[in-house]
Amino acid sequence: MPLLKSYIFYLPLDDVERSFYHYFMNRETTNPRDNILATAERLIYQNGIHATGIDLLVKTSGVARKTIYRHFANKEDVAAGALSARDIRWLAWFRAECDKVNTPHERILNMFTVLKNWFTSAEYRGCAFINTAGEVSDSSDPVRQIARRHKQKLLDYIFELTRQLNTEQPLDLARQLFLLVEGAITMSRVMGDSNAADDAKSVAQLLLKQVL
Repeated sequence: MPLLKSYIFYLPLDDVERSFYHYFMNRETTNPRDNILATAERLIYQNGIHATGIDLLVKTSGVARKTIYRHFANKEDVAAGALSARDIRWLAWFRAECDKVNTPHERILNMFTVLKNWFTSAEYRGCAFINTAGEVSDSSDPVRQIARRHKQKLLDYIFELTRQLNTEQPLDLARQLFLLVEGAITMSRVMGDSNAADDAKSVAQLLLKQVL
């Protein structure tokens, strides 16, 4: 199945995300299509793709079934649009938070502080892209492609930081730090480990000492 088109816009925020996306929190939408995607994003993050059907979307969004099908071909189209929007929004938030400190070295370590704040938010449910990719077996499915693209963008950001360090192998370092980020996300969600981000940060500090 071909990858569906990207959906680039900002969505209204739920209570969990307000502290993270504070610069978007007053951008409400009355557009039915945007409302459908905003609702789908929340439902998918809370319940997963398989549990988020059109009936639930109609009931929760208040948008008529006919209107949903006017904008989207099917449930899969809605899911792809919602996840594409979340990809843009999450990465924009993550970069903005990490970049609040000055140097690349500080920003790398700050990634784990930012993650810890996310992990301890009221209704954190892990990474939406790991969660949804796990529900889809077909590697060519748009949901899997969106998840892969999201993770590549995250790796690209880390590589952007490591390239600014005085190290001979910035890509290797970026991949190692990326594994720490992904491991911390998984440990926090699956194991309920409240120290996952702190532990990953400690390992990151050791890696940086070895290469700098």
